[in-house]
Amino acid sequence: MIKIGPLELPDFPLLLAPMEDVSDPPFRHVCKQQGADMLYTEFISSEGLIRDAVKSRKKLDIFENERPVGVQLFGSDIESMREAALIAEEVNPNLIDINYGCPVKKVACRGAGAALLQDIPKMVQMTSEIVKAVKLPVTVKTRLGWDDNTKNIMEVAERLQDIGIQALTIHARTRKQLYKGPADWTLVGEIKNNPRIHIPIFGNGDVTSPEIAVQMRERYNVDGVMLGRAAIGYPWIFREIKHYLKTGELLAPPTLQERIDVCKTHLQKSIEWKGDILGILEMRRHYANYFKGMPNFKDFRMKLVTTDHYSEILETLEVIGRIYDEVA
Repeated sequence: MIKIGPLELPDFPLLLAPMEDVSDPPFRHVCKQQGADMLYTEFISSEGLIRDAVKSRKKLDIFENERPVGVQLFGSDIESMREAALIAEEVNPNLIDINYGCPVKKVACRGAGAALLQDIPKMVQMTSEIVKAVKLPVTVKTRLGWDDNTKNIMEVAERLQDIGIQALTIHARTRKQLYKGPADWTLVGEIKNNPRIHIPIFGNGDVTSPEIAVQMRERYNVDGVMLGRAAIGYPWIFREIKHYLKTGELLAPPTLQERIDVCKTHLQKSIEWKGDILGILEMRRHYANYFKGMPNFKDFRMKLVTTDHYSEILETLEVIGRIYDEVA
């Protein structure tokens, strides 16, 4: 069993990464159904929260059937981050997670996310203020460093643990790499095996199959893995990893009908949460991923992403099921 403060997770938990415009309640719901052990909100701007911005506040929506769930915050101002953490605490998540890893320009160039890897004293002070302000466990997600010349994650891990974080997730790339090139888990393993480190260490980056997840556990001794892009349109990755961990055998991929059923559930939850118009609109980014690899799918995808009516989308999904089942 893995403990994050009072929160108890199973051995080698599978975490769903906080992804902008992806990790919303509908997506979290289907990932939870398929075996994700810990969920996170999309990352939320501290400035947006303290200004009461509608979009930022909406991202605080969490539901009982998602638990355990963490709220992830990002920002560059220490006082704003402290205030935002107090606001987030009011919705009673299981923990508060701080984003020191986002590499995108609109975040990092404003001094937030991975930019804090260039100012470790400020990172430590910000984290300390949040730990002192809230009663919930505080965790951190970050990267190896800003670039290959400043891989300071060992210092970061020790100093953040010393001021009270309860777990650390490390994306095994630098900020300069963005999401390109292979993830290097070597330092992640060194941190996990550092005798000074006693909090859970989770690894993130390039976990795209059950075999890789097990390899990361065996080679680097991490306490669990966080999955991001591999779960988009493929929430079955969680059940496949769990089955492989338990039996050493690979599960068969989801059937076409399973893909359709989960896609429908995702759509229904999207409409329930966002309303008919926005729910249908924001679901469009997911269809290509749910049916990735299916031959001659372009016309169906175009229909799915241009239809504004729920009943027509369901009808298209039914047609997809019939046609591809006949082909098979």
